[in-house]
Amino acid sequence: MKNITILGLLLFFLSNSHAETITGTVTGEKDGMPIPSVNIIIKENPLNTTTTDFDGNYTIEAQKGDVLVFSAVGMLTKEVTVKNKTVINVSLKLAIAELGAVVVTGFDMQEKKLFTGANSRIASGKFFPPQRNTESYKEIEENTFKMVKASPLSTFSIDVDKAGYSNVRRMINNGQEIPKDAVKIEEMINYFHYDYPQPSDANPFSINAEVATAPWNKDTKLVKIGLQGKTIPLDDVPSSNLVFLIDVSGSMNSSNKLPLLKSAFKLLVNQLRERDKISIVTYAGAAGLALPPTSGSDKNKILEALNNLRAGGSTAGGQGIQLAYKIAEENFVKNGNNRVILATDGDFNVGASSDSAMEDLIEEKRESGVFLTCLGFGTGNYKDSKMEVLADKGNGNHAYIDTMQEAQRILGTEFGGTLYTIAKDVKIQVEFNPQKVQAYRLIGYENRLLNDEDFNDDTKDAGELGSGHTVTAFYEIIPVGVKSKWLKDIDELKYAKNQPKGNAADLLTVKFRYKAPTGKKSRLIEKVVTDENCDYQDASEDFQFAAAVAMFGMKLREAEYVKEIKKEDIIDLAENSKGVDKEGYRAEFVRLVKSSF
Repeated sequence: MKNITILGLLLFFLSNSHAETITGTVTGEKDGMPIPSVNIIIKENPLNTTTTDFDGNYTIEAQKGDVLVFSAVGMLTKEVTVKNKTVINVSLKLAIAELGAVVVTGFDMQEKKLFTGANSRIASGKFFPPQRNTESYKEIEENTFKMVKASPLSTFSIDVDKAGYSNVRRMINNGQEIPKDAVKIEEMINYFHYDYPQPSDANPFSINAEVATAPWNKDTKLVKIGLQGKTIPLDDVPSSNLVFLIDVSGSMNSSNKLPLLKSAFKLLVNQLRERDKISIVTYAGAAGLALPPTSGSDKNKILEALNNLRAGGSTAGGQGIQLAYKIAEENFVKNGNNRVILATDGDFNVGASSDSAMEDLIEEKRESGVFLTCLGFGTGNYKDSKMEVLADKGNGNHAYIDTMQEAQRILGTEFGGTLYTIAKDVKIQVEFNPQKVQAYRLIGYENRLLNDEDFNDDTKDAGELGSGHTVTAFYEIIPVGVKSKWLKDIDELKYAKNQPKGNAADLLTVKFRYKAPTGKKSRLIEKVVTDENCDYQDASEDFQFAAAVAMFGMKLREAEYVKEIKKEDIIDLAENSKGVDKEGYRAEFVRLVKSSF
Protein backbone atom coordinates (compact mmCIF):
# COMPACT_ATOMS: atom_id res chain seq x y z
CA MET A 1 0.00 0.00 0.00
CA LYS A 2 2.87 2.32 0.89
CA ASN A 3 4.56 1.63 -2.46
CA ILE A 4 1.31 2.37 -4.29
CA THR A 5 1.01 5.70 -2.47
CA ILE A 6 4.58 6.68 -3.32
CA LEU A 7 4.06 5.69 -6.95
CA GLY A 8 0.89 7.74 -7.07
CA LEU A 9 2.63 10.78 -5.66
CA LEU A 10 5.49 10.34 -8.11
CA LEU A 11 3.09 10.18 -11.05
CA PHE A 12 1.28 13.24 -9.71
CA PHE A 13 4.47 15.31 -9.51
CA LEU A 14 5.68 14.10 -12.90
CA SER A 15 2.38 15.06 -14.49
CA ASN A 16 2.56 18.51 -12.91
CA SER A 17 6.23 19.11 -13.77
CA HIS A 18 5.49 19.11 -17.49
CA ALA A 19 6.05 22.59 -18.89
CA GLU A 20 3.58 23.95 -21.41
CA THR A 21 3.65 26.91 -23.76
CA ILE A 22 1.58 29.71 -22.26
CA THR A 23 0.46 32.51 -24.58
CA GLY A 24 -1.69 35.58 -24.15
CA THR A 25 -2.15 39.31 -24.59
CA VAL A 26 -1.57 42.08 -22.04
CA THR A 27 -3.85 45.11 -22.30
CA GLY A 28 -4.65 48.23 -20.33
CA GLU A 29 -7.61 47.78 -17.99
CA LYS A 30 -8.99 51.22 -18.75
CA ASP A 31 -8.72 51.42 -22.55
CA GLY A 32 -8.21 47.80 -23.59
CA MET A 33 -5.20 48.76 -25.72
CA PRO A 34 -2.29 46.28 -26.01
CA ILE A 35 0.77 47.10 -23.86
CA PRO A 36 4.18 46.42 -25.41
CA SER A 37 7.35 45.69 -23.41
CA VAL A 38 5.63 44.22 -20.36
CA ASN A 39 8.17 42.15 -18.42
CA ILE A 40 6.91 38.64 -17.54
CA ILE A 41 8.78 36.28 -15.24
CA ILE A 42 8.13 32.98 -13.50
CA LYS A 43 8.13 33.90 -9.80
CA GLU A 44 9.70 30.59 -8.83
CA ASN A 45 12.35 30.91 -11.57
CA PRO A 46 13.22 34.57 -12.30
CA LEU A 47 15.63 33.53 -15.08
CA ASN A 48 12.63 32.36 -17.11
CA THR A 49 11.51 35.68 -18.54
CA THR A 50 9.95 37.20 -21.62
CA THR A 51 8.36 40.47 -22.77
CA THR A 52 5.26 41.37 -24.75
CA ASP A 53 5.71 42.40 -28.36
CA PHE A 54 4.37 45.55 -30.03
CA ASP A 55 0.84 44.10 -30.03
CA GLY A 56 0.96 43.09 -26.36
CA ASN A 57 1.40 39.37 -27.14
CA TYR A 58 3.71 37.07 -25.19
CA THR A 59 4.83 33.42 -25.07
CA ILE A 60 6.49 31.67 -22.12
CA GLU A 61 7.17 28.11 -20.99
CA ALA A 62 5.50 27.37 -17.61
CA GLN A 63 3.84 24.58 -15.71
CA LYS A 64 0.73 24.23 -13.60
CA GLY A 65 1.13 26.02 -10.30
CA ASP A 66 3.73 28.53 -11.54
CA VAL A 67 3.07 32.18 -10.76
CA LEU A 68 3.46 34.59 -13.69
CA VAL A 69 4.47 38.11 -12.64
CA PHE A 70 3.52 40.91 -15.08
CA SER A 71 5.25 44.28 -14.61
CA ALA A 72 5.70 47.44 -16.66
CA VAL A 73 6.79 50.99 -16.00
CA GLY A 74 3.77 53.05 -14.91
CA MET A 75 1.56 49.98 -14.32
CA LEU A 76 0.67 48.03 -11.18
CA THR A 77 2.39 44.63 -11.03
CA LYS A 78 0.03 41.67 -11.33
CA GLU A 79 0.52 38.00 -10.42
CA VAL A 80 -1.41 35.17 -12.09
CA THR A 81 -1.20 31.46 -11.20
CA VAL A 82 -1.05 29.00 -14.09
CA LYS A 83 -3.93 26.52 -13.83
CA ASN A 84 -5.47 24.50 -16.65
CA LYS A 85 -5.53 27.13 -19.38
CA THR A 86 -2.65 27.66 -21.83
CA VAL A 87 -4.01 31.05 -22.93
CA ILE A 88 -3.78 33.68 -20.20
CA ASN A 89 -4.84 37.22 -21.09
CA VAL A 90 -4.08 39.91 -18.53
CA SER A 91 -5.17 43.51 -18.02
CA LEU A 92 -3.01 45.93 -16.03
CA LYS A 93 -4.02 49.01 -14.06
CA LEU A 94 -2.24 52.33 -14.30
CA ALA A 95 -0.12 52.83 -11.20
CA ILE A 96 -1.25 56.45 -10.90
CA ALA A 97 -4.88 55.35 -10.56
CA GLU A 98 -4.04 54.14 -7.04
CA LEU A 99 -1.16 56.42 -6.16
CA GLY A 100 -2.84 59.69 -6.92
CA ALA A 101 -2.24 62.58 -9.28
CA VAL A 102 0.81 63.22 -11.41
CA VAL A 103 2.86 66.40 -11.41
CA VAL A 104 4.22 67.45 -14.80
CA THR A 105 4.80 71.16 -15.45
CA GLY A 106 8.44 71.79 -16.31
CA PHE A 107 9.68 68.87 -14.23
CA ASP A 108 10.12 65.14 -14.56
CA MET A 109 6.80 63.34 -14.04
CA GLN A 110 6.55 62.10 -10.44
CA GLU A 111 3.78 60.27 -8.60
CA LYS A 112 2.24 61.75 -5.43
CA LYS A 113 2.51 58.81 -3.03
CA LEU A 114 -0.11 57.93 -0.42
CA PHE A 115 0.91 57.37 3.21
CA THR A 116 -1.00 56.39 6.32
CA GLY A 117 -0.78 57.38 10.00
CA ALA A 118 1.59 60.09 11.17
CA ASN A 119 3.27 60.33 7.78
CA SER A 120 0.09 61.03 5.89
CA ARG A 121 0.34 64.18 3.79
CA ILE A 122 -2.80 63.70 1.77
CA ALA A 123 -5.09 65.24 4.37
CA SER A 124 -3.03 68.39 4.52
CA GLY A 125 -2.72 68.55 0.74
CA LYS A 126 1.08 68.38 0.93
CA PHE A 127 2.97 66.10 -1.42
CA PHE A 128 6.66 65.55 -2.30
CA PRO A 129 8.43 68.32 -4.53
CA PRO A 130 8.64 67.03 -8.03
CA GLN A 131 12.12 66.09 -9.18
CA ARG A 132 13.61 68.60 -11.62
CA ASN A 133 14.43 67.23 -15.06
CA THR A 134 18.21 67.57 -15.50
CA GLU A 135 18.67 65.53 -18.67
CA SER A 136 21.37 66.97 -20.91
CA TYR A 137 22.03 66.80 -24.64
CA LYS A 138 24.84 68.12 -26.78
CA GLU A 139 23.79 71.11 -28.88
CA ILE A 140 23.15 70.30 -32.53
CA GLU A 141 23.55 72.97 -35.18
CA GLU A 142 21.65 71.62 -38.18
CA ASN A 143 23.58 71.13 -41.41
CA THR A 144 22.70 73.63 -44.15
CA PHE A 145 23.23 73.58 -47.90
CA LYS A 146 26.79 74.13 -49.11
CA MET A 147 27.74 75.32 -52.58
CA VAL A 148 29.73 72.67 -54.46
CA LYS A 149 31.98 75.17 -56.26
CA ALA A 150 33.16 76.49 -52.89
CA SER A 151 33.03 73.25 -50.82
CA PRO A 152 33.10 70.19 -53.09
CA LEU A 153 34.03 67.78 -50.25
CA SER A 154 31.92 66.51 -47.35
CA THR A 155 33.66 64.42 -44.67
CA PHE A 156 32.23 62.67 -41.62
CA SER A 157 32.60 59.71 -39.30
CA ILE A 158 30.09 56.86 -39.38
CA ASP A 159 27.66 56.41 -36.49
CA VAL A 160 26.08 53.06 -35.59
CA ASP A 161 24.52 54.36 -32.36
CA LYS A 162 20.78 53.93 -31.97
CA ALA A 163 20.27 55.69 -28.65
CA GLY A 164 18.65 58.74 -30.24
CA TYR A 165 15.67 56.76 -31.52
CA SER A 166 14.89 54.71 -28.40
CA ASN A 167 15.25 57.85 -26.27
CA VAL A 168 12.81 59.80 -28.46
CA ARG A 169 10.48 56.81 -28.40
CA ARG A 170 10.56 56.86 -24.60
CA MET A 171 9.63 60.54 -24.53
CA ILE A 172 6.75 60.11 -26.97
CA ASN A 173 5.39 57.12 -25.06
CA ASN A 174 5.58 59.12 -21.81
CA GLY A 175 3.92 62.16 -23.32
CA GLN A 176 6.98 64.33 -22.72
CA GLU A 177 8.17 67.34 -24.65
CA ILE A 178 11.14 66.36 -26.84
CA PRO A 179 14.19 68.66 -26.65
CA LYS A 180 15.41 69.44 -30.16
CA ASP A 181 18.97 68.42 -29.31
CA ALA A 182 17.74 64.97 -28.25
CA VAL A 183 16.74 64.34 -31.88
CA LYS A 184 19.73 62.86 -33.70
CA ILE A 185 18.39 62.05 -37.15
CA GLU A 186 21.21 59.70 -38.11
CA GLU A 187 20.56 57.58 -35.01
CA MET A 188 16.87 57.44 -35.84
CA ILE A 189 17.57 56.30 -39.41
CA ASN A 190 20.18 53.76 -38.28
CA TYR A 191 17.84 52.20 -35.72
CA PHE A 192 16.17 50.25 -38.51
CA HIS A 193 17.49 47.32 -40.52
CA TYR A 194 17.82 47.75 -44.29
CA ASP A 195 18.19 45.01 -46.86
CA TYR A 196 21.77 45.63 -47.94
CA PRO A 197 23.77 42.66 -49.28
CA GLN A 198 26.59 41.08 -47.31
CA PRO A 199 30.09 42.00 -48.58
CA SER A 200 31.26 39.72 -51.38
CA ASP A 201 34.95 40.67 -51.26
CA ALA A 202 37.67 40.91 -48.61
CA ASN A 203 36.33 44.19 -47.21
CA PRO A 204 34.34 43.97 -43.95
CA PHE A 205 31.34 45.84 -45.40
CA SER A 206 29.44 46.30 -48.64
CA ILE A 207 28.73 49.74 -50.15
CA ASN A 208 25.29 50.62 -51.51
CA ALA A 209 23.86 53.77 -53.07
CA GLU A 210 20.48 54.92 -54.39
CA VAL A 211 19.24 58.23 -55.85
CA ALA A 212 15.65 59.52 -56.09
CA THR A 213 13.67 62.72 -55.67
CA ALA A 214 13.18 63.99 -52.12
CA PRO A 215 9.64 63.30 -50.81
CA TRP A 216 9.53 66.74 -49.17
CA ASN A 217 10.83 68.77 -52.15
CA LYS A 218 10.21 67.80 -55.78
CA ASP A 219 13.06 70.06 -56.92
CA THR A 220 15.79 68.30 -54.92
CA LYS A 221 17.16 64.78 -54.89
CA LEU A 222 18.16 62.41 -52.13
CA VAL A 223 21.29 60.30 -52.28
CA LYS A 224 21.24 57.32 -49.90
CA ILE A 225 24.60 55.79 -49.00
CA GLY A 226 24.47 52.52 -47.07
CA LEU A 227 27.06 50.25 -45.49
CA GLN A 228 26.39 46.65 -44.51
CA GLY A 229 28.82 45.12 -42.03
CA LYS A 230 29.78 41.49 -42.45
CA THR A 231 27.84 39.26 -40.07
CA ILE A 232 30.16 37.08 -38.00
CA PRO A 233 28.51 33.93 -36.54
CA LEU A 234 28.67 33.98 -32.76
CA ASP A 235 30.70 30.77 -32.68
CA ASP A 236 33.37 32.50 -34.80
CA VAL A 237 33.65 35.54 -32.54
CA PRO A 238 37.01 35.41 -30.71
CA SER A 239 37.15 34.78 -26.97
CA SER A 240 35.71 37.73 -25.05
CA ASN A 241 37.14 39.54 -22.03
CA LEU A 242 34.19 41.65 -20.87
CA VAL A 243 34.05 43.96 -17.86
CA PHE A 244 30.58 45.08 -16.78
CA LEU A 245 30.95 48.58 -15.30
CA ILE A 246 27.69 49.20 -13.44
CA ASP A 247 26.51 52.43 -11.84
CA VAL A 248 24.96 51.56 -8.46
CA SER A 249 24.71 55.13 -7.17
CA GLY A 250 21.58 56.54 -5.58
CA SER A 251 20.41 58.05 -8.87
CA MET A 252 19.99 54.49 -10.25
CA ASN A 253 17.40 53.57 -7.61
CA SER A 254 14.26 53.44 -9.76
CA SER A 255 12.48 50.69 -11.69
CA ASN A 256 13.69 51.80 -15.13
CA LYS A 257 17.33 52.01 -14.02
CA LEU A 258 19.14 49.40 -11.90
CA PRO A 259 16.32 46.78 -11.89
CA LEU A 260 15.95 47.06 -15.67
CA LEU A 261 19.75 47.06 -16.04
CA LYS A 262 20.08 43.83 -14.07
CA SER A 263 17.37 42.11 -16.12
CA ALA A 264 18.96 43.35 -19.34
CA PHE A 265 22.40 42.04 -18.44
CA LYS A 266 20.94 38.59 -17.76
CA LEU A 267 20.13 38.40 -21.46
CA LEU A 268 23.79 38.98 -22.27
CA VAL A 269 24.98 36.45 -19.68
CA ASN A 270 22.80 33.75 -21.24
CA GLN A 271 24.79 34.06 -24.49
CA LEU A 272 28.25 33.74 -22.97
CA ARG A 273 30.48 30.78 -23.81
CA GLU A 274 32.90 28.85 -21.63
CA ARG A 275 35.87 30.60 -23.23
CA ASP A 276 34.46 34.04 -22.42
CA LYS A 277 35.43 35.87 -19.21
CA ILE A 278 33.23 38.27 -17.27
CA SER A 279 34.11 40.70 -14.50
CA ILE A 280 31.78 43.13 -12.72
CA VAL A 281 32.98 46.51 -11.45
CA THR A 282 30.55 48.76 -9.60
CA TYR A 283 30.79 52.39 -8.59
CA ALA A 284 28.87 54.69 -6.28
CA GLY A 285 30.78 56.72 -3.67
CA ALA A 286 33.78 54.58 -4.66
CA ALA A 287 34.57 51.84 -7.16
CA GLY A 288 34.81 48.15 -6.28
CA LEU A 289 35.15 44.70 -7.83
CA ALA A 290 31.83 42.86 -7.43
CA LEU A 291 32.87 39.82 -9.48
CA PRO A 292 36.44 38.76 -10.35
CA PRO A 293 37.05 37.36 -13.85
CA THR A 294 34.66 34.41 -14.22
CA SER A 295 34.09 31.91 -17.03
CA GLY A 296 30.95 32.41 -19.09
CA SER A 297 30.01 28.82 -18.25
CA ASP A 298 29.56 29.73 -14.56
CA LYS A 299 26.32 31.59 -15.20
CA ASN A 300 24.87 31.05 -11.72
CA LYS A 301 27.82 32.82 -10.10
CA ILE A 302 27.53 35.74 -12.54
CA LEU A 303 23.78 36.04 -12.06
CA GLU A 304 24.13 35.88 -8.29
CA ALA A 305 26.57 38.80 -8.42
CA LEU A 306 24.10 40.79 -10.55
CA ASN A 307 21.19 39.99 -8.22
CA ASN A 308 23.16 41.24 -5.21
CA LEU A 309 23.62 44.76 -6.63
CA ARG A 310 21.92 47.57 -4.70
CA ALA A 311 21.74 51.30 -5.43
CA GLY A 312 22.92 54.04 -3.07
CA GLY A 313 25.53 56.79 -2.70
CA SER A 314 27.20 59.34 -4.98
CA THR A 315 28.60 58.68 -8.45
CA ALA A 316 32.37 58.23 -8.78
CA GLY A 317 32.27 57.48 -12.51
CA GLY A 318 35.93 58.33 -13.12
CA GLN A 319 37.07 55.86 -10.45
CA GLY A 320 34.86 53.17 -11.91
CA ILE A 321 36.25 53.64 -15.40
CA GLN A 322 39.83 53.50 -14.11
CA LEU A 323 39.20 50.22 -12.28
CA ALA A 324 37.24 48.66 -15.16
CA TYR A 325 40.02 49.32 -17.66
CA LYS A 326 42.59 48.03 -15.15
CA ILE A 327 40.71 44.72 -14.85
CA ALA A 328 40.26 44.54 -18.65
CA GLU A 329 43.96 45.17 -19.26
CA GLU A 330 45.08 42.60 -16.65
CA ASN A 331 42.94 39.95 -18.36
CA PHE A 332 43.59 41.09 -21.93
CA VAL A 333 43.02 38.40 -24.58
CA LYS A 334 45.39 38.80 -27.51
CA ASN A 335 43.42 38.85 -30.80
CA GLY A 336 40.29 38.57 -28.66
CA ASN A 337 37.28 40.75 -27.94
CA ASN A 338 38.29 43.02 -25.05
CA ARG A 339 35.57 45.44 -23.96
CA VAL A 340 34.23 47.48 -21.05
CA ILE A 341 30.42 47.68 -20.97
CA LEU A 342 29.32 50.77 -19.05
CA ALA A 343 25.71 50.87 -17.82
CA THR A 344 24.55 54.13 -16.24
CA ASP A 345 22.27 57.14 -16.45
CA GLY A 346 25.46 59.12 -17.10
CA ASP A 347 25.12 61.25 -13.97
CA PHE A 348 28.75 61.46 -12.80
CA ASN A 349 29.30 63.83 -9.87
CA VAL A 350 32.46 62.64 -8.12
CA GLY A 351 35.98 62.73 -9.57
CA ALA A 352 36.38 63.26 -13.32
CA SER A 353 32.88 64.32 -14.32
CA SER A 354 32.99 67.02 -17.01
CA ASP A 355 32.71 65.99 -20.65
CA SER A 356 36.26 67.19 -21.33
CA ALA A 357 37.73 65.32 -18.34
CA MET A 358 35.95 62.11 -19.29
CA GLU A 359 37.06 62.57 -22.91
CA ASP A 360 40.72 62.81 -21.87
CA LEU A 361 40.41 59.75 -19.64
CA ILE A 362 38.79 57.58 -22.31
CA GLU A 363 41.18 58.72 -25.06
CA GLU A 364 44.05 57.62 -22.84
CA LYS A 365 42.44 54.25 -22.06
CA ARG A 366 41.51 53.32 -25.63
CA GLU A 367 45.21 52.99 -26.48
CA SER A 368 45.15 49.76 -24.46
CA GLY A 369 43.13 48.06 -27.20
CA VAL A 370 40.05 47.78 -24.98
CA PHE A 371 36.80 48.88 -26.66
CA LEU A 372 33.87 50.55 -24.90
CA THR A 373 30.11 50.06 -25.05
CA CYS A 374 27.87 52.59 -23.26
CA LEU A 375 24.33 51.62 -22.28
CA GLY A 376 22.08 54.42 -21.03
CA PHE A 377 19.16 53.89 -18.64
CA GLY A 378 16.50 55.94 -16.93
CA THR A 379 14.75 59.28 -17.10
CA GLY A 380 14.92 62.62 -15.35
CA ASN A 381 18.70 62.90 -15.10
CA TYR A 382 19.89 60.97 -18.17
CA LYS A 383 23.14 62.49 -19.46
CA ASP A 384 23.12 61.71 -23.16
CA SER A 385 25.92 64.19 -23.85
CA LYS A 386 28.34 62.36 -21.54
CA MET A 387 27.39 58.94 -22.89
CA GLU A 388 27.97 60.13 -26.45
CA VAL A 389 31.41 61.53 -25.58
CA LEU A 390 32.46 58.32 -23.84
CA ALA A 391 31.32 56.08 -26.68
CA ASP A 392 32.86 58.26 -29.40
CA LYS A 393 36.23 58.54 -27.71
CA GLY A 394 36.35 54.95 -26.45
CA ASN A 395 36.21 53.21 -29.84
CA GLY A 396 32.73 52.08 -28.99
CA ASN A 397 28.98 52.42 -29.40
CA HIS A 398 26.07 53.84 -27.45
CA ALA A 399 22.55 52.56 -26.91
CA TYR A 400 19.65 53.68 -24.73
CA ILE A 401 17.60 50.90 -23.12
CA ASP A 402 14.09 52.01 -22.23
CA THR A 403 12.41 48.58 -22.06
CA MET A 404 13.24 44.88 -21.83
CA GLN A 405 12.30 44.65 -25.48
CA GLU A 406 15.09 47.08 -26.34
CA ALA A 407 17.43 45.13 -24.07
CA GLN A 408 16.56 41.98 -26.01
CA ARG A 409 17.46 43.73 -29.24
CA ILE A 410 20.74 45.27 -28.08
CA LEU A 411 22.03 42.42 -25.92
CA GLY A 412 20.20 39.54 -27.58
CA THR A 413 19.35 39.81 -31.27
CA GLU A 414 22.22 42.22 -32.04
CA PHE A 415 24.62 40.78 -29.45
CA GLY A 416 27.43 40.32 -32.00
CA GLY A 417 27.18 43.82 -33.44
CA THR A 418 26.96 45.45 -30.02
CA LEU A 419 30.04 43.69 -28.66
CA TYR A 420 32.26 42.73 -31.62
CA THR A 421 33.93 45.34 -33.84
CA ILE A 422 34.83 44.38 -37.42
CA ALA A 423 36.18 47.78 -38.55
CA LYS A 424 37.27 50.89 -36.66
CA ASP A 425 37.89 54.53 -37.52
CA VAL A 426 35.49 54.33 -40.47
CA LYS A 427 35.32 57.67 -42.32
CA ILE A 428 33.34 58.78 -45.35
CA GLN A 429 34.30 61.52 -47.79
CA VAL A 430 32.01 62.53 -50.64
CA GLU A 431 33.16 64.62 -53.62
CA PHE A 432 30.34 66.19 -55.64
CA ASN A 433 30.55 66.84 -59.37
CA PRO A 434 29.96 70.62 -59.91
CA GLN A 435 28.60 69.90 -63.39
CA LYS A 436 25.74 67.94 -61.82
CA VAL A 437 25.27 69.33 -58.31
CA GLN A 438 24.89 72.98 -57.26
CA ALA A 439 24.60 72.40 -53.52
CA TYR A 440 24.24 69.65 -50.95
CA ARG A 441 23.49 69.10 -47.29
CA LEU A 442 24.17 66.08 -45.11
CA ILE A 443 21.08 65.09 -43.13
CA GLY A 444 22.13 64.46 -39.54
CA TYR A 445 25.65 63.48 -38.40
CA GLU A 446 26.21 67.03 -37.10
CA ASN A 447 28.23 65.67 -34.18
CA ARG A 448 30.27 63.45 -36.51
CA LEU A 449 31.57 66.02 -38.98
CA LEU A 450 35.29 65.96 -39.77
CA ASN A 451 37.64 68.39 -41.49
CA ASP A 452 38.45 67.37 -45.04
CA GLU A 453 42.10 66.82 -44.16
CA ASP A 454 41.08 64.39 -41.39
CA PHE A 455 40.08 61.82 -43.99
CA ASN A 456 43.68 60.86 -44.80
CA ASP A 457 44.93 61.28 -41.24
CA ASP A 458 45.19 57.86 -39.63
CA THR A 459 45.61 59.38 -36.19
CA LYS A 460 42.12 60.91 -36.37
CA ASP A 461 39.51 58.92 -34.46
CA ALA A 462 36.24 57.94 -36.16
CA GLY A 463 33.37 55.51 -35.74
CA GLU A 464 33.35 51.74 -35.35
CA LEU A 465 31.31 49.16 -37.26
CA GLY A 466 30.09 46.00 -35.52
CA SER A 467 29.24 42.58 -36.86
CA GLY A 468 26.06 42.81 -38.96
CA HIS A 469 25.62 46.54 -38.38
CA THR A 470 24.27 48.83 -41.08
CA VAL A 471 25.01 52.54 -41.55
CA THR A 472 22.82 54.79 -43.69
CA ALA A 473 23.35 58.44 -44.62
CA PHE A 474 21.27 60.82 -46.76
CA TYR A 475 22.46 63.80 -48.76
CA GLU A 476 19.87 66.21 -50.13
CA ILE A 477 21.21 67.79 -53.32
CA ILE A 478 20.11 70.66 -55.53
CA PRO A 479 20.84 69.77 -59.17
CA VAL A 480 22.49 72.21 -61.55
CA GLY A 481 19.93 74.49 -63.21
CA VAL A 482 17.38 74.33 -60.36
CA LYS A 483 16.41 77.59 -58.68
CA SER A 484 16.04 77.21 -54.94
CA LYS A 485 15.40 79.51 -51.98
CA TRP A 486 18.04 77.55 -50.09
CA LEU A 487 20.81 78.69 -52.43
CA LYS A 488 22.95 81.59 -51.30
CA ASP A 489 25.11 82.18 -54.31
CA ILE A 490 28.72 83.35 -54.27
CA ASP A 491 30.75 85.10 -56.93
CA GLU A 492 32.43 83.06 -59.64
CA LEU A 493 35.90 81.92 -58.64
CA LYS A 494 38.76 83.35 -60.71
CA TYR A 495 41.36 80.66 -60.16
CA ALA A 496 39.46 77.40 -59.63
CA LYS A 497 39.94 74.62 -62.15
CA ASN A 498 36.71 73.69 -63.83
CA GLN A 499 37.96 70.68 -65.78
CA PRO A 500 36.85 67.48 -64.02
CA LYS A 501 39.26 64.56 -64.01
CA GLY A 502 36.47 62.01 -63.69
CA ASN A 503 33.47 61.25 -65.88
CA ALA A 504 31.36 64.37 -66.38
CA ALA A 505 28.20 62.26 -66.01
CA ASP A 506 29.10 61.18 -62.45
CA LEU A 507 26.94 62.61 -59.69
CA LEU A 508 29.52 62.07 -56.96
CA THR A 509 32.32 59.83 -55.75
CA VAL A 510 32.22 58.44 -52.23
CA LYS A 511 35.39 57.25 -50.50
CA PHE A 512 35.73 55.16 -47.36
CA ARG A 513 38.66 54.68 -45.02
CA TYR A 514 38.74 52.06 -42.28
CA LYS A 515 41.14 50.09 -40.12
CA ALA A 516 41.05 46.50 -38.95
CA PRO A 517 40.04 46.27 -35.25
CA THR A 518 43.70 46.00 -34.18
CA GLY A 519 45.17 47.89 -37.15
CA LYS A 520 47.07 51.19 -37.25
CA LYS A 521 46.96 51.92 -40.98
CA SER A 522 43.74 52.61 -42.86
CA ARG A 523 42.55 51.05 -46.10
CA LEU A 524 40.81 53.01 -48.87
CA ILE A 525 37.88 51.98 -51.04
CA GLU A 526 35.66 54.12 -53.24
CA LYS A 527 32.45 54.02 -55.23
CA VAL A 528 31.15 56.24 -58.03
CA VAL A 529 27.44 57.16 -57.94
CA THR A 530 25.76 58.10 -61.21
CA ASP A 531 22.76 60.37 -61.65
CA GLU A 532 19.27 58.86 -61.77
CA ASN A 533 15.88 60.33 -62.61
CA CYS A 534 13.77 58.29 -60.19
CA ASP A 535 10.72 59.48 -58.26
CA TYR A 536 10.84 58.58 -54.58
CA GLN A 537 7.64 56.52 -55.01
CA ASP A 538 9.52 54.26 -57.44
CA ALA A 539 12.55 53.90 -55.16
CA SER A 540 13.13 50.85 -52.95
CA GLU A 541 11.02 50.32 -49.83
CA ASP A 542 14.13 50.84 -47.72
CA PHE A 543 14.77 54.20 -49.40
CA GLN A 544 11.20 55.36 -48.82
CA PHE A 545 11.03 54.20 -45.21
CA ALA A 546 14.41 55.71 -44.29
CA ALA A 547 13.27 58.97 -45.93
CA ALA A 548 10.10 58.90 -43.80
CA VAL A 549 12.22 58.50 -40.66
CA ALA A 550 14.41 61.41 -41.77
CA MET A 551 11.31 63.56 -42.34
CA PHE A 552 9.99 62.71 -38.89
CA GLY A 553 13.30 63.66 -37.30
CA MET A 554 13.34 66.97 -39.15
CA LYS A 555 9.75 67.68 -38.09
CA LEU A 556 10.67 67.02 -34.45
CA ARG A 557 13.54 69.46 -34.87
CA GLU A 558 11.17 71.95 -36.57
CA ALA A 559 13.47 72.16 -39.57
CA GLU A 560 12.57 74.72 -42.23
CA TYR A 561 13.20 72.14 -44.98
CA VAL A 562 10.04 70.18 -44.10
CA LYS A 563 7.88 73.06 -42.92
CA GLU A 564 5.11 72.23 -45.41
CA ILE A 565 5.12 68.50 -44.65
CA LYS A 566 2.20 67.20 -42.57
CA LYS A 567 2.15 64.30 -40.13
CA GLU A 568 -0.14 62.41 -42.50
CA ASP A 569 2.49 62.64 -45.28
CA ILE A 570 5.05 60.89 -43.07
CA ILE A 571 2.54 58.26 -41.98
CA ASP A 572 1.49 57.48 -45.56
CA LEU A 573 5.08 57.14 -46.75
CA ALA A 574 6.08 54.95 -43.82
CA GLU A 575 2.99 52.72 -43.99
CA ASN A 576 3.45 52.13 -47.71
CA SER A 577 7.10 51.14 -47.28
CA LYS A 578 7.00 48.93 -44.18
CA GLY A 579 7.92 45.88 -46.22
CA VAL A 580 8.12 42.51 -44.43
CA ASP A 581 8.74 44.06 -40.96
CA LYS A 582 9.12 40.70 -39.15
CA GLU A 583 9.79 42.21 -35.73
CA GLY A 584 7.29 45.06 -36.00
CA TYR A 585 9.73 47.95 -35.54
CA ARG A 586 8.47 49.81 -38.60
CA ALA A 587 4.85 49.41 -37.51
CA GLU A 588 5.85 50.80 -34.11
CA PHE A 589 7.41 53.80 -35.86
CA VAL A 590 4.10 54.55 -37.58
CA ARG A 591 2.34 54.44 -34.20
CA LEU A 592 4.91 56.82 -32.74
CA VAL A 593 4.35 59.33 -35.55
CA LYS A 594 0.59 59.11 -35.00
CA SER A 595 1.12 59.84 -31.28
CA SER A 596 3.37 62.86 -31.85
CA PHE A 597 2.95 66.55 -32.69
